[in-house]
Amino acid sequence: MWTDPDTPAARQVAAYRDAGRFADAARIERIAREPQATWLTGANPGPEVRRLTTAATVVGRTPVLVAYHIPHRDCGAFSAGGADSSREYRAYVDSFAEGLGDRSAWVILEPDAVPQALAGCANAGLKERLGLLAYAVDRLKAHKNVRVYVDAGHPGWISDLPWLARALNKAGLPRADGFSLNVSNFHTTPTLLTYARRLAQATGHTPHFVFDTSRNGNGPYTGPDPWCNPPSRTLGPPPTLHTNTPSLDAHLWIKRPGESDGTCRGGPPAGVWWPEYALSLTP
Repeated sequence: MWTDPDTPAARQVAAYRDAGRFADAARIERIAREPQATWLTGANPGPEVRRLTTAATVVGRTPVLVAYHIPHRDCGAFSAGGADSSREYRAYVDSFAEGLGDRSAWVILEPDAVPQALAGCANAGLKERLGLLAYAVDRLKAHKNVRVYVDAGHPGWISDLPWLARALNKAGLPRADGFSLNVSNFHTTPTLLTYARRLAQATGHTPHFVFDTSRNGNGPYTGPDPWCNPPSRTLGPPPTLHTNTPSLDAHLWIKRPGESDGTCRGGPPAGVWWPEYALSLTP
């Protein structure tokens, strides 16, 4: 997988070295040297998708991209935003797809979109949302070198797996490569594997899956707001395609370690680099 040489973590390493903070630079280097996903949140992602996939292709690598622009994104919470209408979302997907060309990419499709709709997000009509996700799957999978994983949340969220499986199937899962779990979350890899196998069985077919292991080294936090910049977490297993587990295609770092979950526990807005938190992940 492709490692972007110009991430906030990479720039932080350089800044710490310039300041003589060599021990801190070495700790952040543990983040910067690993391949991580890029989140595409603007209305016209095509040019950035083209730039990223081209840069990766030049060095013979494949980027991980996150499509994150569904209407009523994050149900109005810290990562609120997204397209204003179904028409605008389809235009976003069209732009994303056009930027891919014939280059390879792995796409994580709309973290939390399905489980949030099932959990009762007030403005996210389930039928409309699942239809938009199915449109995205079909549009992206028209590119033969692209893998698509529909996000399915995490083991601490939707416990009715047949219900979740039906929704994922309506969201285009049978035509995708599989589903993703644990994006921006902290569940341990063994817990994820048990949940993934049960969910895959509930779908009635044989989807593969990928896990976000970026911050699951210590498992989930047991205090309040366990999803939002929780203390005492650490990096999880590094990204790899060699999982030695059938149907588990990869451990990925989808959430970039060191980028905030939102304005909680003293953090900056969601997605903004927070060097103090990054250091806490690399004790």
